[in-house]
Amino acid sequence: MSRPLYRGVSGIGGKLAAADEAYYDPKEPSENGIGGGFGRGGARKRHLAAAAVKIGVLLLLAAALVGSVAWAGTLYAGRGAAARAAAAAAHRGYRRLQEQLVTDLLDIGELAGGGVRAKEAEVCPPEYDNYVPCYYNITDAVDVSDLGAGVVISYDRQCTRDGRVTCLVAPPRSYRVPVRWPSGKGFIWKDNVRISGQEFSSGSLFKRMMVEEDQISFPSDAHMADGVEDYAHQIAEMIGLRNEFNFNEAGVRTVLDIECGFGTFGAHLFERDLLTMCIANYEASGSQVQITLERGIPAMIGSFATKQLPYPYLSFDMVHCAKCNIEWYKNDGIFLVEVNRLLRPGGYFVWTSNLNTHRALRDKENQKKWTAIRDYAEGLCWEMLSQQDETIVWKKTNKRECYKSRKFGPELCGHDPESPYYQPLSPCISGTRSQRWIPIEHRTTWPSQARQNSTELDIHGVHSEVFADDNSSWDSMVRNYWSLLSPLIFSDHPKRPGDEDPQPPFNMLRNVLDMNAHFGGFNAALLKSGKSVWVMNVVPTNAPNYLPLIFDRGFIGVQHDW
Repeated sequence: MSRPLYRGVSGIGGKLAAADEAYYDPKEPSENGIGGGFGRGGARKRHLAAAAVKIGVLLLLAAALVGSVAWAGTLYAGRGAAARAAAAAAHRGYRRLQEQLVTDLLDIGELAGGGVRAKEAEVCPPEYDNYVPCYYNITDAVDVSDLGAGVVISYDRQCTRDGRVTCLVAPPRSYRVPVRWPSGKGFIWKDNVRISGQEFSSGSLFKRMMVEEDQISFPSDAHMADGVEDYAHQIAEMIGLRNEFNFNEAGVRTVLDIECGFGTFGAHLFERDLLTMCIANYEASGSQVQITLERGIPAMIGSFATKQLPYPYLSFDMVHCAKCNIEWYKNDGIFLVEVNRLLRPGGYFVWTSNLNTHRALRDKENQKKWTAIRDYAEGLCWEMLSQQDETIVWKKTNKRECYKSRKFGPELCGHDPESPYYQPLSPCISGTRSQRWIPIEHRTTWPSQARQNSTELDIHGVHSEVFADDNSSWDSMVRNYWSLLSPLIFSDHPKRPGDEDPQPPFNMLRNVLDMNAHFGGFNAALLKSGKSVWVMNVVPTNAPNYLPLIFDRGFIGVQHDW
């Protein structure tokens, strides 16, 4: 086969710094012939310079604060609601610039004062090679049969502050830079993921992948009997569309794929301008999430077992479950209630299961389970649109009045948090009183929804001027960021790329994490500039919660406590 293109910068390996690598020695003369040590006189001069910088920082801080107060006073002197709104928007923009100035100046002062010391991070022990915060169990590294009877290994999410790991988790020994998108969705390097020899030999994984020497390829998916393309076409027809190219016209943009296998369904939908988030339980080996991410497809660890997922209500246009092993008939249908919370009005729940076949329903126990699921769906005001073979499609109601006229079903929530953060599963129906209750067929379609008009922004309490300013800032920053991905930066003699130097390719990166996404402007700017990326937009739990806005823009994200 032809030589693949890799993501990232060529020449950067996964190997950590070795002991025999050359490090800077202050005793040796530098390139210009001047010694690296300051000496006694140098130390005195350094302290004086640091003091001067600190005084300068204080003076600049004082000037910035005084200037902001005076400037704000002139702004608010205007009369009328429009003038005050414009002043408020401008003031918020100025405050952001001021806060950034303060941060930068403090960083300069700390650097000048010698506050930052280079420290080599310690590498974690080998048993942490596959460490996952909040899910890692040390027994992953040992043979379970050696633990004895009565030992229960739990992979539920459990986070404690005293359980933090501060060492550096090393990449796999033979890790290679992933293949660039879109080729990377078709195959990955075998050594980049953790799959045990027993799993390879059992044959369970071979149904959905092909292994050749050092790579794994994904021709289709065994969960979808006739292949992913025919399966997607079938779902589109069941909804009432001509084919899967019409999903966007029906208002479908974001899809939640429960226990997605290895992301083949999401990879296919991405070609149709749909964005799919795969969630699956933590798995110590053969992880659906790890393999899906390695292919360049959105995925994260998540479970319906006990807690709500960290997404706002009314966020997904479709929820998909193909052989996902969730027992929907249990606990009075509480798992279906969680699906209902996540679905937008008019959204679709697609369920493919062996339980839906005529052969399976000959069994009385299966009949009882299927009837319970059907009744729970009816109590949620879902309409069964169609059933073909193993697949059923339900449509969530787009009318609030349905919940008042139904004969049975869960109650409406009294206390209704929009973005619960791993709260216990709730048995009540959420989102009915939200301003975001807008049927998917009435929403702006992709890609226009990423821009959000003033009416849509008002729902989130965001001024259009502030939103436009944020977008403009990110457009400029992305141009700068992307130019810095040039190999020139990482060469032996790094330099900032000039206009004459070639720009990094549009598919240089694929998986992007924005640790403080705000409005999702970084995501929007990357897509606007034609970069083939997807972004996990993270909204910190201690920051203003604009995660609903991010989802309404057609992006995906999550709340997280860093």
